[in-house]
Amino acid sequence: MSKQKNYTENVLKSVLESDLLIIDDLGSESLNSMKLSELFNIINTRILNLNQKITKTIISTNLKIKDIFNNYEERIGSRIAGYYDIYCFFGDDLRFRNR
Repeated sequence: MSKQKNYTENVLKSVLESDLLIIDDLGSESLNSMKLSELFNIINTRILNLNQKITKTIISTNLKIKDIFNNYEERIGSRIAGYYDIYCFFGDDLRFRNR
C-alpha cells in the first residue's frame, strides 16, 4: 500500500471515529461528485453509528436549510434536516467589528 493511500485511509478513519467532529463553514467549499460522496459517507456513517462508536457531529454553515438541499444531494440535505438539531444564531460578525 502506498504511503499516500495509507495516510488517506488513516485520516478517514479518524474522521469517522472521532468522538466529536466539527464541520466548519459547510457550503464554502468547491463541490464535485467525489466530495459529495465523501461528505455523505461521513455524515451517514456517524448518524447510523456504523463505526460502532457513539459520535457527535457539529455542522456550522451560513446556508439556510433550503440552500443545503439546493447545493447538496437530497440524501445529504435530508440527513442534516432529519438528524440534526438546527440552531440559528444572529448578531454582528466579530471579524467586521474589530476592523
